[in-house]
Amino acid sequence: MSVRSARSQGDGAVRIAIIGGGVAGLTAAYELAGAGRTRVHLFENGPELGGLASGFKGRESWDWPLEKFYHHLFTNDDAILRLTEEIGAADLLEIHRPSTVMHFQGANYPLDSPARLLRFPHLSLPQKLRMGLVLAYLKYHPRPPWRAFDGLLADQWLARRMGETAYGKLWRPMLEGKFGPHFRAVNLAWFWARVYKRTPRLGYYRGGFQAFADRLGAAARERGVTIETNAPVRAVTTLAQGGFRVESGARAEKEGEFPASHSFDVVLATVSPGLMRRLAPEMPAAYLSKLGALRHMGAVVMTLALDRPLLKDTYWVNVPKAEGLPFLVLVEHTNMIDPGRYGGDHLLYLGDYLEPSHRYFTLPQEDLLAEFLPALPRFNREFRPDWVTGAWLHRAPYAQPVPVRGYAAMIPELRTPLRGLYFASMSQVYPWDRGTNYAVEIGQRAARMILEDSGQR
Repeated sequence: MSVRSARSQGDGAVRIAIIGGGVAGLTAAYELAGAGRTRVHLFENGPELGGLASGFKGRESWDWPLEKFYHHLFTNDDAILRLTEEIGAADLLEIHRPSTVMHFQGANYPLDSPARLLRFPHLSLPQKLRMGLVLAYLKYHPRPPWRAFDGLLADQWLARRMGETAYGKLWRPMLEGKFGPHFRAVNLAWFWARVYKRTPRLGYYRGGFQAFADRLGAAARERGVTIETNAPVRAVTTLAQGGFRVESGARAEKEGEFPASHSFDVVLATVSPGLMRRLAPEMPAAYLSKLGALRHMGAVVMTLALDRPLLKDTYWVNVPKAEGLPFLVLVEHTNMIDPGRYGGDHLLYLGDYLEPSHRYFTLPQEDLLAEFLPALPRFNREFRPDWVTGAWLHRAPYAQPVPVRGYAAMIPELRTPLRGLYFASMSQVYPWDRGTNYAVEIGQRAARMILEDSGQR
C-alpha cells in the first residue's frame, strides 16, 4: 500500500513518526510540518533534544550547558547557518578565530596556515613545500574530484604524493588515531572532504548547541510537531492494512498519556545502522546486510573543570597516536568561549575515537581519569592534579563512520525497501564528515523525499 492510499483511510493528513531527536530528526520534523498536510510525532530516547550535539550542566554555576562531545561550526557550513537564520536563532551565533595546533615530540606547533607550516622545524623546506602543494590541490581543486577519490586509499595516495617522511610524521598518526585498525582502509574522498571544508574561523552558539537544538525544537512545535522525550522506540513493524506500528517504551498505558504503540503512515529513523537493524528486522535481508556491513568508531570524551587554564590561548590540540598519549585530541573550550559562562571553570575536553569494544567504554570514570591525568604535564609542565575541580565522562559507541574504499556503493538508500520507511544517519552524509551541518542537510533531504513520495510536492 502506498503512503498516499494509507493516508486516505484517515483524516487526509500523512501521519509521520520520526525516531531520534538529534539535529537530523529535528530538522526533518520542522521541514515536514511546514509543508503539506502532515501530522508529525518525534520520539527522542533521552531527556533532552540534540543527540550527539546535546549539552549538560555540570554545575549550577554554569550559565550555559556544555556539549557532551565537543562541537563547533565552520563558516562555510551553509545548511545549518541558513536554518539558524530561518528559525530566528541568528542572535545565538558567534564567530571566533581560535588557535589550533599539532602536538609533535612534546611541543605544540600551529599548522593552520601556509606561513605556519613553513615554520615547522621537523621537516625540510622541500618536504614542507611538497606537503603544502598536496594540501592546496585538495582544498582548491576547481572541480572537486571526490568521486574518483572514493576508489583510492588515503594512506597510500598521501604517502606517495606528500612523501613518506612528511606524511608519516604528521598525517598518518592522525589517520591512525581517528580510525584505529581501519586507517589503511579509509578512502581519499573522506580526507579530501576534511581538507576542503575546514575554515580557520569557527562558529559557536550562545548557550551552546543545546540552545540551537532547543530553538529548533520550539520551531518544530510551533508548526504542530509532537515531541516526546524519554521515549525509547522498541520496534517498528508493518501493519496489514499499510503503514507501521511504532512501539515505544516511554510510558505505561494510562489514561491521558501516550500509549505504548502508535500507528503511522511513514516512519523516518535517524539512528545508527546497528539500531536500525534491530528496530526493523522485517526489512529485506539485502538491506539489513548493507546496514551490517558499515563500520564505525565510538567516541569517549572526558570533560575536566580546572581552576586555571592548562594552555595559553590554544583552543584545539591534535595529538598524533605516535605520541603515545591516551587521547587523540585536547580541546580547551574556554580558550574560545569565556569561562565566565561556566562560573569561572576552565573546561577541557580529552577525547578519543575507539572501537566500540575498547575497554574505555566500560572503564569506570575514576580509572579513566587516572589514565588521562598523567599526560597533562606534557602540555603544561606546571600542571598538578589538584587543578582539577570536576570531571564528567560521556561515551557514544556510534560516533564516526569508517569510509572504506568504494564506500559510495555501500551507502544504504534513504528509502528502505519497505515502502514508507526511511533511514537517515551519519553513515549517509559521505563524502562529508559527520557533523551538525550535514545532519541538517540529510534531515532536509529525507523530508523532501517523504513529501514527494506522499504526493505533498
